[in-house]
Amino acid sequence: MLRPGDRAPEIDLACVLNDRISRFTLASVRSDLVVVFFYPHDFSFICPTEVTGFNEALASFARENTTVVGASVDNADSHQRWARELGGVRYPLLADEGGKIARAFGVFDESENAAMRATFLINRDRTIAYALASPINIGRSVAETLRVVEALRTGRLCPADWKPGDQLGPGDRKY
Repeated sequence: MLRPGDRAPEIDLACVLNDRISRFTLASVRSDLVVVFFYPHDFSFICPTEVTGFNEALASFARENTTVVGASVDNADSHQRWARELGGVRYPLLADEGGKIARAFGVFDESENAAMRATFLINRDRTIAYALASPINIGRSVAETLRVVEALRTGRLCPADWKPGDQLGPGDRKY
């Protein structure tokens, strides 16, 4: 699994965005941060709670100049049908058929033939700023992902459970 400081792999995949099948490239993203979250499959039990959770929080991520992208091994047609069933998704759902990108990030589960439940925050210079993998049966916290984005954007030391408005650590220390 890629770690903070590693270079993010280039992404160039079919995707579904706003009910249209198109193409997504990481190189085309201009935001300060990119959240790339991998999930196992469309039409499953936990995944829709995460996909809709990120969709509901999209404005909060946008305020932090952060792009959200979801990815699974399902094809674009599946993403399109599923997004419609979910009431629409306003960020790209990447069709990583075969798991090439999940493998490049080090989060492809060969035994499940699917991506692990993993989250990466990628900086403007396209290095990994944050990486998290969760057990496949445990959904991630969208609120925690947003909190980490907010903490990263301060560029300062942020203690445990820090949230915007809390005191930051000294600016002259590394950790």
